[in-house]
Amino acid sequence: MSDSLHSSKEVSLSSEEQHHNVSKIQTSGDGNEFIIIGNQKFYRHELMTAFGGTLNPGLTPTPVHKFANPAPLGLSAFALTTFALSMYNAQAMGVTTPNVVVGLAAFYGGLVQFLAGIWELVVGNTFGGTALTSYGAFWLSYAAIQVPNFGIVAAYADDMEQLPNAIGFYLLGWAIFTFMLTLSTLKSTAAFCALFSCLTLTFILLAGGEFSGVVNVSRAGGVVGVITAFLGFYNAFAGVANPTNSYFGAYPIPLTRR
Repeated sequence: MSDSLHSSKEVSLSSEEQHHNVSKIQTSGDGNEFIIIGNQKFYRHELMTAFGGTLNPGLTPTPVHKFANPAPLGLSAFALTTFALSMYNAQAMGVTTPNVVVGLAAFYGGLVQFLAGIWELVVGNTFGGTALTSYGAFWLSYAAIQVPNFGIVAAYADDMEQLPNAIGFYLLGWAIFTFMLTLSTLKSTAAFCALFSCLTLTFILLAGGEFSGVVNVSRAGGVVGVITAFLGFYNAFAGVANPTNSYFGAYPIPLTRR
């Protein structure tokens, strides 16, 4: 799936089909061999299916741009940074200081993932571009919170009780955004949907931990975050592994029939 970069052959629509108000993906032909997306008709077998390794949540025409697949880079940056922060949130090995994550958050999870998201937009993947640029910005904003020179934490010096609630609102907002993306993966693959579902739960638990002040809730968020990180690594591996470079591959389990 990751190396299928040939161009789709677009089939012309009849005038009747062009004027039809399309509200969903439709099929046509004697054997339903055509897929109509918007006002364009494609052969079914030439459309890319949902696949986590390309951050493609549903049937879509193959990109015409001759660029490499940026999704594994963005997913790897997301997964590694999420793993490091989640181990801290889970307080694994007694680590309670998050500063070692700042470098990853700024340069790998932040800058590199953001650039991978821009790359996704260039190749025409709206979902992948939205997800990767947004989470790249999330990591950059997280790094800003941790760096004293930004003065974010210092702004609450007069009333530090506000800080957990402010961070809770911050995390809750990301939970809402991630849930929105999760709804767009319900027709994709099991690993792809599980990645965003677990990430939504991670943000909810971390927000709950900030609002309630219960450390075990935040630690639970860290545990789910570690699971999320491994799902990110799996989807990244799915995007780079193919029979030409690996004895092992990822077998996508579709959540809906094509």
